[in-house]
Amino acid sequence: MLDFSRVNNKEISMTDLAADLTRQDLHTLTAEMIDTMLDAIADCTDADVTFQPLDPGANDTFASKSEDAAIAWTLAHVIVHTTASSEESAFLAAEMARGVENHGRSRYETPWEEVTTIEQCRQRLQESLRIRQASLELWPDQPNLEITYQPWPTAPHINAVARFIFGFAHDDSHLGQITDIVSQAKAARA
Repeated sequence: MLDFSRVNNKEISMTDLAADLTRQDLHTLTAEMIDTMLDAIADCTDADVTFQPLDPGANDTFASKSEDAAIAWTLAHVIVHTTASSEESAFLAAEMARGVENHGRSRYETPWEEVTTIEQCRQRLQESLRIRQASLELWPDQPNLEITYQPWPTAPHINAVARFIFGFAHDDSHLGQITDIVSQAKAARA
């Protein structure tokens, strides 16, 4: 898996990290990330999926309902959120690789309240793997890496490869949260 510590420490940019990655590398890294998340939930039960963990720092500024802004995310919530974000990165990257200028977001997130079983979490991760890998097949043999854009005002300009790996960075930022939720849920079961 990619190590984002140098990007997080502002030693290198996401573009620098992405510089030598090929489309095949992105396929491999996608499978590794999904495998890591599947391994993290391997011993989970249905009760763990909707278990309400303790998270005193919970603060979702993008919550669709204001009353949900301070709730700790369940395992279901984290899984659907991370997969939606990485799929968005994958689709935006595919458009850029095909020579299409960025024109906004491309996001759909499964309603987390509808995910109540561990099998649904596993299915969502497997589906996300399939979707992300399929998006890489949309890339031409010679992807356009000259098109760049700035995803937010303080971000660097990024090309298609960097856009794709922003999804991994987002996944990576939630791995500890997944581990913590699973740990709390298992302790509550014991």
